[in-house]
Amino acid sequence: MVVIIDYGIGNTGSILNMIRKLGYECQLSKDAEIIGNASHLILPGVGSFDNAMLKLMDTGLVPYLTNLALVEKRPILGICLGMQMFFKGSEEGILPGLNWLRGKVVKFGKKNVGNLKIPHMGWNTVNTYNNSKLFSDQKEEFRFYFTHSFYVDCVKDEEVMGKTNHGKDFICAVNFENIFGVQFHPEKSHKFGLDLFNLFLSL
Repeated sequence: MVVIIDYGIGNTGSILNMIRKLGYECQLSKDAEIIGNASHLILPGVGSFDNAMLKLMDTGLVPYLTNLALVEKRPILGICLGMQMFFKGSEEGILPGLNWLRGKVVKFGKKNVGNLKIPHMGWNTVNTYNNSKLFSDQKEEFRFYFTHSFYVDCVKDEEVMGKTNHGKDFICAVNFENIFGVQFHPEKSHKFGLDLFNLFLSL
């Protein structure tokens, strides 16, 4: 069973629909027992970093999720802000993140993107790296839907799965062991999102 962690943040309905369309049992929950029985976990996220961390901490699940991710090695996928929360912190706020991955979350600046708009919003292509487990071997380009003003930086090269260009190349997909993160929204990315969820859930 797949469990989407319920802390009041993220496009949970769209994620549920996509995963059920693939034929998997999926549930939205903040119940530790249900989460503990999951084969795969998904941490969605939209909005501001501090607000999301406060809501996640309010569930009391952070120590339990940390054990599942770092000790039990349960496969977990962070989406957009959910991925950013895997890191130590963000320039967007003052609260600490989960600190599961090395790197930092920084803001797009005018010196980086020039006349391009911030937030980075809409469809964009993804270039894959390190034989990523979340992207198929299809030869067509990968296109996903983005909406964000912050991105992750200083990630180890071997943990980078994907990059996208918005005035500059930035990291949009990461992987360390059982922990996966994507800056884009697969639940809004049609067939590309379906393929990505399917590959994650087949791990």
